[in-house]
Amino acid sequence: MSKNPGPLLKRVANKATAPKRQPGGRTREANENDGRILEAAREVFVADPSAPIADVAARANVGIAALYRRYPSKEHLLATLCADGQRTYIVEAEAALADRRSPWEAYTDFLRRIVARDTHALSSRLAGTFRPTRTHAELGELLQSLSERLFQRAMDSGAMRTDVTLLDVSFMLEGIAQVRLGDPARTLELRQRLLSLFIDSLRAGKVTPLPGRPPTWDEQNARWVPRGRIES
Repeated sequence: MSKNPGPLLKRVANKATAPKRQPGGRTREANENDGRILEAAREVFVADPSAPIADVAARANVGIAALYRRYPSKEHLLATLCADGQRTYIVEAEAALADRRSPWEAYTDFLRRIVARDTHALSSRLAGTFRPTRTHAELGELLQSLSERLFQRAMDSGAMRTDVTLLDVSFMLEGIAQVRLGDPARTLELRQRLLSLFIDSLRAGKVTPLPGRPPTWDEQNARWVPRGRIES
């Protein structure tokens, strides 16, 4: 399995610092607005990354001026969503590494939690829609390191088939994140159902050999190169 994808992502990242939410007046109302904006942005941009930022303001029920005070461009908002998703993944990965149950149980429960928190919807839908910053690259390196440790523990336990790679798992989770049917509760139910099928396919035992070559880190990181014009 390829290691240390960090330098590749760093070459994609620009020299900007991490996107910062505009402080404005940090009143309770401002904080509530900020939360509504991020939730609305997640719903709007996961469904359609090309949607205008005005759609986010409308869904959050805030004025466009209030949105721009916190996020000066659509790119800043997309970058913030991605970083938030990375941090959520990292928190869950650290919890899984601290789990004292068997490596297989810790890993599969981790997969269930990140599917429930929809972290892969952000990576699969937002890749290439903004310029990654140094913060994204640094979070990506930490995320990758934790993921490799979790995956390798499960592999070394003998519970997992030996021909699967970490990126195989990652792309399968992205596929599950594309499932949307009915309301959010129904969508989550179906995603967990599909995840159970996938988890069973990871188990060691009599398996069908995987055809073709596994995905590479070069292929994975190339998706983060911005595609065309970046919207403001």
